[in-house]
Amino acid sequence: MAGRFEIHRVGEESYRLRLTDAEGNTVAVSPKFKSLNTVLEGVKAVRENAATGIVVDLRQQQA
Repeated sequence: MAGRFEIHRVGEESYRLRLTDAEGNTVAVSPKFKSLNTVLEGVKAVRENAATGIVVDLRQQQA
């Protein structure tokens, strides 16, 4: 089974997106979205960018 996108209502006027892996572990949690439409746009953006995203190793950077 593939991971999944879960849409959760936060309060009366916000939504949050949670990405889980095949075992149900949380991989990522979004900030709050103000509408269901913007959540769905967020899902689309993650799907389009995740496979082609580069990895940036910031472990050695100093503040």
